[in-house]
Amino acid sequence: MHDSNTSSESTNENTFSRRIKSFVLRQGRLTASQQKALDDHWSEFGLTIEHGMLDFTQVFGKEAPTIVEIGFGMGKSLAEMAEANPDNNYIGIEVHRPGVGALLKLIEEKELSNVRVFNHDAIEVLEQCIPKDSLAGVYLFFPDPWHKKRHHKRRIVQPQFVQVLASHLKIGGQFHMATDWENYAEHMMEIMNAATNFRNVSGQGKFTPRPDYRPLTKFEQRGHRLGHGVWDLIFEHI
Repeated sequence: MHDSNTSSESTNENTFSRRIKSFVLRQGRLTASQQKALDDHWSEFGLTIEHGMLDFTQVFGKEAPTIVEIGFGMGKSLAEMAEANPDNNYIGIEVHRPGVGALLKLIEEKELSNVRVFNHDAIEVLEQCIPKDSLAGVYLFFPDPWHKKRHHKRRIVQPQFVQVLASHLKIGGQFHMATDWENYAEHMMEIMNAATNFRNVSGQGKFTPRPDYRPLTKFEQRGHRLGHGVWDLIFEHI
């Protein structure tokens, strides 16, 4: 499972046209149940760029810590986190519609009220809809590793992307990354170590054991059986 996300390399974070995107938009076929979930529940749980800058209290009907997951894939981990932590608000951002439909189906099945969903480019959502200094956390789990060296520039975790996140995280808010590609984990660590407005919660240069709140995915369980590593990094905005 490698979720698809966005990254930024423009010199101006508002100039999206020159940005190298970190995802390839695959128009996967929606299943009947995913389409039904979109038809039935998008109006209640879906958000669009046209909403403009969000008031989280108004969107969720309560004041609570708000966490964004970028590239939630098929939504299973996000739904599990939302179910286990009802006192948090969650905003999921995913460019692939089958994943959005799958998450909406899970929202219905689990009767979740604390999740909202964007089917859009994450950088544009952050810039146009997420207030500055407002987030308790940003999660980025198993982004596309773009493992070929010539594609490393497409990786979402880049210096400018990190600074965009910093502007939206509260002081003390956390950026939590996870990857099963050691080279990408090292890349993430290098980028984050250079960000002076973040602090590694586990200590300089150290990876973090998977915290209980991040669900163990089937993909990850299979990797463990095959002896594959998974690396978590958690950095606090200071």
